[in-house]
Amino acid sequence: MGEARKDMYVDLEKLLQPIKAVEEKWKLVPAFLKTKGLVKQHIDSYNYFINTDIKKIVKANEKVVSHADQTFYIKYLDIHVGKPDSIEDMNHSRLTTPHECRLRDMTYSAPVTVDIEYTRGQQRIVRNGIPIGRMPIMLRSSNCTLAGISPAEMAKKNECPYDCGGYFIIRGNEKVILIQEQMSKNRMIVEEDRKGNMSCQVTSSTHGTKTRTNVVVNKGKYYLKQNSFQDDIPVAIVFKAMGIVSDQEIVQMIGTDDRVMTSFAPSLEECVRASIFTQQQALRHLGNKLRQKRFFGGPKKTATEEARETLATTILAHVPVENFNFKAKAMYLALMIRRVIQAENDPSSVDDRDYYGNKRLELAGSLLSLLFEDLFKRMNFELKQIADKNIPKIKAAQFDVIKHIRTDHITLGLENAISTGNWTIKRFRMDRQGVTQMLCRLSYISGLGMMTRVNSQFEKTRKVSGPRSLQPSQWGMLCPSDTPEGEGCGLVKNLALMTHITTEAEEEPIIRIAQNMGVEDINLFSGEEISDPNVYTVFLNGNILGLVKNYQRLIRYFKLARRHGYINAFVSIYPHFQTRSVYISCDGGRLCRPYIIVRKGKPAVTEKHMQELADSFRTFEDFIYDGLIEYLDVNEENDSNIAVYESDITDESTHLEIEPFTLLGVCAGLIPYPHHNQSPRNTYQCAMGKQAMGTIACNQRNRIDTLLYNLVYPHKPMVKTRTIELINFENLPAGQNAMVAVMSYSGFDIEDATVLNKASLDRGYGRCLVYKNAKCALKRYNNQSSDRVNGPMLDATTKKPIWKHEILDADGFASVGQPVQPKQILINKAMPTAPVVAVTPGAPAAVPLPEYRDVPITYKGAIPSYVEKVMFSSNAEEAHIIKIQLRQTRRPEIGDKFSSRHGQKGVTALIAEQEDLPFTELGICPDVIMNPHGFPSRMTVGKLIELLAGKAGVLEGKFHYGTAFGGSKVQDVSEELIKHGYNYQGKECMTSGTTGEQLTAYIYFGPVYYQKLKHMVMDKMHARSRGPRAVLTRQPTEGRARDGGLRLGEMERDCLIAYGSSMLILERLMISSDAFDVDVCNQCGLMGYFGWCHYCKSSGSVSSIRIPYACKLLFQELQAMNIAPRLKLDKYFD
Repeated sequence: MGEARKDMYVDLEKLLQPIKAVEEKWKLVPAFLKTKGLVKQHIDSYNYFINTDIKKIVKANEKVVSHADQTFYIKYLDIHVGKPDSIEDMNHSRLTTPHECRLRDMTYSAPVTVDIEYTRGQQRIVRNGIPIGRMPIMLRSSNCTLAGISPAEMAKKNECPYDCGGYFIIRGNEKVILIQEQMSKNRMIVEEDRKGNMSCQVTSSTHGTKTRTNVVVNKGKYYLKQNSFQDDIPVAIVFKAMGIVSDQEIVQMIGTDDRVMTSFAPSLEECVRASIFTQQQALRHLGNKLRQKRFFGGPKKTATEEARETLATTILAHVPVENFNFKAKAMYLALMIRRVIQAENDPSSVDDRDYYGNKRLELAGSLLSLLFEDLFKRMNFELKQIADKNIPKIKAAQFDVIKHIRTDHITLGLENAISTGNWTIKRFRMDRQGVTQMLCRLSYISGLGMMTRVNSQFEKTRKVSGPRSLQPSQWGMLCPSDTPEGEGCGLVKNLALMTHITTEAEEEPIIRIAQNMGVEDINLFSGEEISDPNVYTVFLNGNILGLVKNYQRLIRYFKLARRHGYINAFVSIYPHFQTRSVYISCDGGRLCRPYIIVRKGKPAVTEKHMQELADSFRTFEDFIYDGLIEYLDVNEENDSNIAVYESDITDESTHLEIEPFTLLGVCAGLIPYPHHNQSPRNTYQCAMGKQAMGTIACNQRNRIDTLLYNLVYPHKPMVKTRTIELINFENLPAGQNAMVAVMSYSGFDIEDATVLNKASLDRGYGRCLVYKNAKCALKRYNNQSSDRVNGPMLDATTKKPIWKHEILDADGFASVGQPVQPKQILINKAMPTAPVVAVTPGAPAAVPLPEYRDVPITYKGAIPSYVEKVMFSSNAEEAHIIKIQLRQTRRPEIGDKFSSRHGQKGVTALIAEQEDLPFTELGICPDVIMNPHGFPSRMTVGKLIELLAGKAGVLEGKFHYGTAFGGSKVQDVSEELIKHGYNYQGKECMTSGTTGEQLTAYIYFGPVYYQKLKHMVMDKMHARSRGPRAVLTRQPTEGRARDGGLRLGEMERDCLIAYGSSMLILERLMISSDAFDVDVCNQCGLMGYFGWCHYCKSSGSVSSIRIPYACKLLFQELQAMNIAPRLKLDKYFD
């Protein structure tokens, strides 16, 4: 035993050394991703809602009473969210899985039940488990059937172990609640308006109310602006109304500096001018300025009482007021005025709205919480109305409120909100669109990228640069590369790899610790003490907690308490010197990320700790609890000195980055050597990586999605990054390693076009499977009839199914494995028409048999497909549903789009025979030929290094790493090439396939990871000679899906006018479009009908002319508006 202990501590000195090698430290990233980050924040937020927040909502609205009977009440004791289930026949429920809900077009939801106490007559009754609705369940959350199960058990449930979860299934569709970016609530924001005046704005948000309060400057005086008042109120009057009657105390609260007193002096004169000296006079003045309320409920109040109520509940609503003691609220208002005065004297004190510390991110949990509370309150209001209406009625049975609880109100409210993405909460005048989106299943990475997307509420059509630009405060929190091009640029962002979004933490323990560390109640201080420069105001989530005399000690001890686990790890504390404030935050929606703590110039994490992590003795949470790593939010980062590498650590350093590559997000993390590329190229790749075909999930063969793209032979990339390993991209890849020759071959490769090797295509390069589906439901109708599926119709002579029904089985469904031609029938569905009954005199009344008419589901595609699978089931409404999956195998053709991982996109311009392509000494032919002119202007040096590293990896038999700000070095890779007898620069001598002679230049040749994108010429190709027309205008329809025409637009028309080809214009814009013969009266110029002018009442001078139908329609619409366009006709041959 002793020997063993001795061996354990032999290298104690070595183990306690700080980490020197970069390779070890990155292992903290996978440890972090097991517990936090990427999709975990969605799940954490949802779990907080269904386990904690929902109980708080019910507690806040626990009692419903009736005006009709004082003894009647409903009291909610508790609320429970169950496990997801489906209701089958006879109201029998059974547990369901997400896969079943996808296939059967059902909602993956669980019952919500309440324990309730209520009165029936004189009797008090307690009932448990009363259903009030159904809650959509987020996949992988604590109530989901997939929570905490092993990959093998997930496979049994037909789920992919790599599927991240974090989304909902609503009526068979996968829906994501996008992260919503909001301005921080309950915080002061000082800004300058267009006229150059300063103002301080606070948006107060509590469970009950949301209000906005402003302090504005007008002609050198300070006013309070709030929607409850008709006019702006001088702040001195507001102070007096709050009970701060002495002018001296008002000035001491705001500040005793000369500048502050000089600026504020004119505002004090307002009180004298208005003859207001007492609190009652001030309250009466405010009461007279109040807006008239639209709704009058309850007893009438005096103007003074109304004003006091408004001050307590509406103005700065988040600052609590007990027994009308306004000291804290007055202090808050004084601070707002002080901030405005400071900003007037010092422009650097103006807040930046785009600074990320002033933002909060709303996740699924907080959004659903708002919605559920609104629906729950509405349900209680309806119950109260029912009770008020029914209790006074005299009935045999006593009124039982349980019979009147409707479950569909909450169920449909939540379902419709997630389904449509419209979040409407009338109480808060909140009406947002596009909160949810369909989960994009184009590739594995597109689904994962969607889970990290941050959506701004800013209007996309406005061309402003401020909110779109990359802010320094976003460093490490948001990915600098992953943002779309166009109108959403900079507004739609993505989280970085190690970002975590906080959930709300309890305030009570923080208040207790703060009070123990010297934070004193504000009521104990006089105005003079408050204005002392050494006294700092302490804020907790925007509310004044108290005052502290030694702020540095408070911050130091607070951080120590956090590092030792006495308070929540996500609580942040930071000083604001200009305003003499200390801010403590434990609210939800703050962005934070972990950093290694540095003590005395050395990182706290040592080799010993990393060894324990590798041996599974230690988890990431242990690093937090042991005070080795801590989370910093954007505001606290400002007060920290963070070293990016160990070599950067100085005596002043407080923290060390875990890994620099975690600055990038999921999509940008796939790019090898992104730090060698021009910045916009990485942005282009982030967009194209989501469009690359590959493997979407392990259960892709069991899914029947509307559209599914699969690559037939996906490869792991030869040049990997750490991110690729962390997000399991190598297990579900989207691309193939192609041998690329960088050379000009014929003129077909200009402008980024590529030349492909036909032999490579024959062997499966770039081949993909496209799955589409056709589905229908067999409905039941009220008259006991229902849709049905008929068998195939037989030819009268051959007794075989007719051509349209050739692929149908005897049951009327398409047969699996059959090739389907365009316009053939997949499901021979028929629906009942109105029944016709022939009544025979004297015969008994027969039950009418419905007649059926065929409404078949036909194949609308342009090219043949194969029937992959047929599914017959029933949905939530117990209607039968049929889904047929169709498969097309596509090989690359001219016009298909390919891209490398460096934003180098291009279409296929030529598919050349292998014998015509150049080859190396070993007889290796390239799969892709790329024009070298794609490099100089694009500056994608990362692609050059990827080719070199990939080539060395193939020869060495290992994967190289191209991780951001690191990866395999070019020199090391080149030396590996030399070791295997290849050129140091990766160039090769090649022989021309057409002439058989050696090429006169060295060719840069090696493997590059290429992605096949979803844009294929087969899906874009469209032509039409004649076809359908729009009903209203009788012009050809628009778009490929509707078999539309090709529009000759305004610019094309201008060109034709410039050429002078008037007959061509006439032919295009009228004859081939919507030519129409119309009768026109020569005398009055108005249109007639059937050779008769209704205006002149004659047919003598009616001529027939040809004009566009849209023109005729315009004339008629103008006539409807009482405008009479008259056509003046001349003889054609005169």
